[in-house]
Amino acid sequence: MRLLLVRHGQTPSNVAGVLDTGIPGPGLTDLGERQAAALPEVFADEDIEALYVSDLVRTQLTAAPLAAARGLTPIVREGIRELAAGDLEMLPGTSARGLLYMRTAFAWSAGDTALRMPGGENGDEALGRYDAVVAEAAASGAGTVVMVSHGAAIRVWTAARAHNVDVAFAERHGLDNTGVVVLEGSPTDGWKALSWAGTTVTPAGDGGPTGRPVDADGTPA
Repeated sequence: MRLLLVRHGQTPSNVAGVLDTGIPGPGLTDLGERQAAALPEVFADEDIEALYVSDLVRTQLTAAPLAAARGLTPIVREGIRELAAGDLEMLPGTSARGLLYMRTAFAWSAGDTALRMPGGENGDEALGRYDAVVAEAAASGAGTVVMVSHGAAIRVWTAARAHNVDVAFAERHGLDNTGVVVLEGSPTDGWKALSWAGTTVTPAGDGGPTGRPVDADGTPA
């Protein structure tokens, strides 16, 4: 299966630089709406057979232009929502406590899945719910699937599941709003990342705290 993971368009919380992972979450800014409107052209050469979105409003608004252009009904699944910030919710992503969010999340990618986000989920729960949606899409028989999801969730899941993306790569390489990670494979055979935000991925390797390296400034999920 060809899997295209798309970060949602820009939100007011991205502009403010805060960790906003609650439900239903904010809508899109004017820029976010323009980013969403560009997706049908971005994917003009892709034979998309299924379109998934999270249960957060921003992914559904981002997917709407693509769904209309292709005549697809978005499939809403809570499993691909953003990694829950728990006690860190609405903190500035670059604050001392806010930076704990991505450190914890990338620890999951590195294998410490029992570690729990303060007041939130652990890695087994977060990766497990994402795995379940990807497995559902693969079982459907669709050849190419788009999932409009969230910055931290995409980076952390890809680092955990793609054999050619490690934590160091995912930490260094951010994912801007409507940035795309393209993977190929299956839940049984494993995943290979083909490109990350337009750059070919090699075995070596913009925003918010969920869209940029941990030590950089930016806007969140």
